[in-house]
Amino acid sequence: RELKRLRVAVLKQLVERPELVDVHDANASDPQFLVTLKMMRNTVPVPRHWSQKRKYLQNKRGIEKAPFELPAFIQDTGIQRIREAYREKEDAKNLRQKARERMQPKTGKMDIDYQVLHDAFFRYQTKPKLTVVGDIYYEGKEFEVQHRTHTPGVLSPELRDALGMTDASPPPWLINMQRYGPPPAYPRLKIPGLNAPIPAGAQFGYQPGGWGKPPVDSEGNPIYGGNVFGTPGVDDGDGAAAAANAEAAALADGKWGEVDSEEEESDEESDEESDEES
Repeated sequence: RELKRLRVAVLKQLVERPELVDVHDANASDPQFLVTLKMMRNTVPVPRHWSQKRKYLQNKRGIEKAPFELPAFIQDTGIQRIREAYREKEDAKNLRQKARERMQPKTGKMDIDYQVLHDAFFRYQTKPKLTVVGDIYYEGKEFEVQHRTHTPGVLSPELRDALGMTDASPPPWLINMQRYGPPPAYPRLKIPGLNAPIPAGAQFGYQPGGWGKPPVDSEGNPIYGGNVFGTPGVDDGDGAAAAANAEAAALADGKWGEVDSEEEESDEESDEESDEES
């Protein structure tokens, strides 16, 4: 049975989305069918803590829990400052005053405009962050970095400062991209020095601040397409992508497999008969 079992590397080559393959998927009776189920839309994955010997969330013991914070639309009403001032006033009272107020309570201690509260809940209230379908909480999820605000190929000012880059300096991974090619996950990504022109004032070369050597074939044509030299009048590949998108939009207007109308069929038959007569 172990001899017939697929290896993880072979299983990743057989499926369309190899990033969904886990180490234990090769142990299934039908690994390809299992990965096909995982590829389907709105499929809820098995929680990743199924193989852990410790109980669920047992590793979070001892971690300090962050205090609760009011939502922003409630904080804007100023109710938090009023409550803090009232709490300080209560702490300054002695036991006799607290006992007297407990026996004879007074109302209207907190002066707040109820119209402000009404607007906060019915006009300025925002939806809380909710998880998507099948998104299950696991240990350490709140400490992960969110990549939804990041764009491939766009470097943030913080990352440029950390790498010591200027506006005209290349990224440190450009030489390897020129040698091995662009990232397979982003085939249409425009990368200066690889399939797009470099910034003005920059120059190719391996000197400090140089943009390496543009990847071209023996005839001087860019290997990865695009207009890497910035030659005016040369198509950088966006025209082909726009034509492909226009063709896809035109195909999307009509339904696939739609039967032609009788008028179109009669026109085609008359054209064929006229061609035969001629």
